[in-house]
Amino acid sequence: MAGLNIPGVTDQYKTNDTVEKLMQVERIPLTREQKSLDTYNAQRDAWRDVNRLLSSLRDSTKTLYSFENPFNNKLTTSTDEYAITATANRSAEFQSFKVEVIQPATADRFLSAELENNYKVPAGTYTFKTGEKQLTFNWKGGSLKDFSDAVNKRGKNIVKTMIVGASAGKKTLLVEGLQTGKENQLIFEDASQKFAEDIGLVSPVRDTDESISFGKRAEEISAAPVKDFGDAKRMPSLSRSKVSFSTDEKTNAKSYVLEPRGAFKIDLPESVKQNKNLRVKLSFHAEETEDITYAINNTATAPEIPSGGFAEFGGIEIENFNSETLLKDQAVKAEPLEEIKSERILYALMKDGTEKLIPTRDVLTKDVDLDLPLEEYENISSFVIRNRNTGHRITVTNIETYNPAIKTGYKPNNAIAQAGDAIIKYEGITITRPTNDIDDVVPEITLHVHEKTEKPATLAVKPDTEASKNALIDFVGKYNQAVAEINILSQDKPEIINELEYLTEDQRDAEMEKLGIFQTEFSLSSIKSNMSNIITSSYRFSDEADVTMLADIGIATNASGFSGSYSQSKLRGYLEIDEKKLDEALENHLDDIKAVFGFDSDGDLIIDSGIAYKLDKQIGAYTQTGGILALKTSSLDSKIKDSEKRIATLESQLEVTEANLRRKYGQMEGSLSSLENQQNTISNFTKQQQNSNR
Repeated sequence: MAGLNIPGVTDQYKTNDTVEKLMQVERIPLTREQKSLDTYNAQRDAWRDVNRLLSSLRDSTKTLYSFENPFNNKLTTSTDEYAITATANRSAEFQSFKVEVIQPATADRFLSAELENNYKVPAGTYTFKTGEKQLTFNWKGGSLKDFSDAVNKRGKNIVKTMIVGASAGKKTLLVEGLQTGKENQLIFEDASQKFAEDIGLVSPVRDTDESISFGKRAEEISAAPVKDFGDAKRMPSLSRSKVSFSTDEKTNAKSYVLEPRGAFKIDLPESVKQNKNLRVKLSFHAEETEDITYAINNTATAPEIPSGGFAEFGGIEIENFNSETLLKDQAVKAEPLEEIKSERILYALMKDGTEKLIPTRDVLTKDVDLDLPLEEYENISSFVIRNRNTGHRITVTNIETYNPAIKTGYKPNNAIAQAGDAIIKYEGITITRPTNDIDDVVPEITLHVHEKTEKPATLAVKPDTEASKNALIDFVGKYNQAVAEINILSQDKPEIINELEYLTEDQRDAEMEKLGIFQTEFSLSSIKSNMSNIITSSYRFSDEADVTMLADIGIATNASGFSGSYSQSKLRGYLEIDEKKLDEALENHLDDIKAVFGFDSDGDLIIDSGIAYKLDKQIGAYTQTGGILALKTSSLDSKIKDSEKRIATLESQLEVTEANLRRKYGQMEGSLSSLENQQNTISNFTKQQQNSNR
């Protein structure tokens, strides 16, 4: 009996193979179109790689001539980096200067007395202030740890606390203000003040801690010590008689008025000298007055006729007669005096008689208010005030000392640190600031104060040649990568890829697939040639320039020089770096290097020439929106889109064709199978008849 046959499934007559062979012929247009699509995709990816590498190179060139160029970077050094450092803006001048740190700016840090481990902080409204910032919150009462956590959670940039283990079973609370400067003292208000007093953090200020005023009466001042300033002999001497005492009827302010050439000394009370925590306040105001040299210069004086002298012989002394002259008793004008303008007004007189100048900068043009910490003037006994000026009247007011604790109404019991300003001396000038980051003393430079210096530190601003070198190395690397990609795409030479030692195996295989894909593409050879011309050209921005091209700083296609053997790789356009020559050029010709990459050739203050500028413009024509590479990829995008449509159409057509073939061959197979079954039936019937007739 014949076996069961299902057309198209059992494939008794190999119709599937027949259909597949017929379909292979039908698929030839599809296969051809798919290869075209693969080519289009590969070309688009290649153009994208070129665009990526050229864009990266362009970004690198921009940094070499823009305002952010590395040649403007400044590097600061300090001979005492533990105490003071600095950062310089790009506009800072190359310079060196000396800074002495008297003290860094500090914030209040108070420690409480020892507390029991189970100490409970009472409920209430707690307020902490530092400067203009304030923290206020309601506390329901609880453990010291929970209170500390609550303060730290809310007190950002204002106050923080920390629990410190003390003796066995005891602990203390550290409270710290988070703003430096004497005006940013830590202030406790509401429940915080009583809490601070209860735990021994602070104590109320006593009457003996109040400020002390002195020098409020004319009889409390005396003549200033004589000091030689090299003034002309005819210049009136500095005198206490030219100082008067006055009281403002409206404000009741007590003042000393120093007329031109007035001077006086005011002694500090013993109670002040013994308390180094005090500070001294005083103010200066200057006003112009008629210069005393005008009247002196218009006054005639009699000539000084020298003495006739004497002779001595044998112990006998004989005086000569004085010379007789017609000028005797006749008035003549002496050499005119020059007016004096001096900002050196205030001095600290020490116990040993030496004097220390206290700067009163710009005192002749604006009011000057001083707030001096006595601890900075150890062994001071008096203040000396001298008005050497011949055309300015100086008024001194508000001479008094005060205790900084007066502001808060209490003083710390265990102060680890107290709020204070940073005090530095810049080129001998004393400067105070509330912060340790000081940016208004040296133009374009920020000073960072850390600790007190033992001696003045020297800070220097130098060019950051390392940043410039790294930028140039980055530029050369990106230039070579772009050239390598252009070489691979435009030439069918495997050795080009083998020469690139930085490629991984996977990258090498990927580059091999792109090798020579654009051998006839003119735009690639054009941009390579243009970039090479820009790189090797000379740019004489100045007649005195020592550097006018890249080769002058050790960057060239053959920077390593002749090696004695022919190397094809040296002809492919890659740049090399002579590092020793580059380091020397950066050290000695940094401004020239900067100009070579970008300079203003026509005086309109806009960079319009140089290697980086021209490369930027050249590459921009390729990489910008609507540029050459964008047009290339856009054209390929259209081709890819059309190809994908054709492939979809062909695939649909092939599906219909294959279905028709399988249907027809299935029908044929079914017919053949039916005929075969009929033949088998007839054959079986014939055999049965033959067997019956026997």
